[in-house]
Amino acid sequence: MRWGILGAAKFAREHMGPAIHAAKGAELAGLATSDPAKAAPFRAFAPAITVYDSYEALLADPEIDAVYVPLPNHLHVEWTLKALAAGKHVLCEKPITLAAQEFDQLEAAAAKAGRLCAEAFMIVHHPQFARARDIVQGGEIGNLVHVDAVFSYDNTGDVTNYRNKPEMGVYTFGGARFVTGAEPVDIPYAKIRYDHGVDVFAQVAANFAGFTYSAVVSMRMQPRQEMVFHGDRGVLRLTCPFNAGVFGVAEMTVETDGRQIVTEQWPQVNQYVLQVENFGAAARGGAAYPCPMSFSRGTQEMIDMVFEAGGRA
Repeated sequence: MRWGILGAAKFAREHMGPAIHAAKGAELAGLATSDPAKAAPFRAFAPAITVYDSYEALLADPEIDAVYVPLPNHLHVEWTLKALAAGKHVLCEKPITLAAQEFDQLEAAAAKAGRLCAEAFMIVHHPQFARARDIVQGGEIGNLVHVDAVFSYDNTGDVTNYRNKPEMGVYTFGGARFVTGAEPVDIPYAKIRYDHGVDVFAQVAANFAGFTYSAVVSMRMQPRQEMVFHGDRGVLRLTCPFNAGVFGVAEMTVETDGRQIVTEQWPQVNQYVLQVENFGAAARGGAAYPCPMSFSRGTQEMIDMVFEAGGRA
């Protein structure tokens, strides 16, 4: 599968570009940027890459099979639709939409084009989340009682870039939904703090059928990330759930009755590479994609519920 990237974004340069280049069955074939100098870091690991001077030029090339979209959030729907109309498979950064109802036109466009369209929610491709899902849903920690999550970092010194970051909750909400297989019933509490119109802090409480949920997400705090699934017979903890291999080593601990603790680690796994390989397998047919549009819609619906409870800027 020959991939093209729309824009020379930092995240594409540092993570997704190298992942596409390293993935089995994939080739990083194209980059669209109006500034040729921005292509140099991509050529360093993919020397044969073709550079296009516009997004339209890349989409018009029949040799490009799939497109990765790392553009600012408000451009995701527009360019995903254009890429689908050009006959490309599309992997778009999160959040792929800014409102749940926007999924309708994306799903219709993907069906019309006969192409795979998905959100780049990389964490569900990591084996730690598949293991956590099997343990929690398999009853190894008993009946689930509470889930709590924290995802914080401080990009105060990078204010020109944070507007392009995923909106709060994509990781913590999606991670909880993936592991539990459950959906929120209501949001009794949501405190959201804004900086220049951007949600930089959120404290959320939610009720799911059978268990409660709480989360703190911030772009103005010391880096920390963790997810804890607390049952009546055990506790499962993911200590590096979101930026595995960057923030630290992906590790899961399970503590059950009698203080028995089992630890598993995945020091060599690159979730971005797995995401590209899974996307290719699904696009070629015959493989289920771990993060279908229906799942991404559910996460956006929860985000919409939180904004309704906490108020938008």
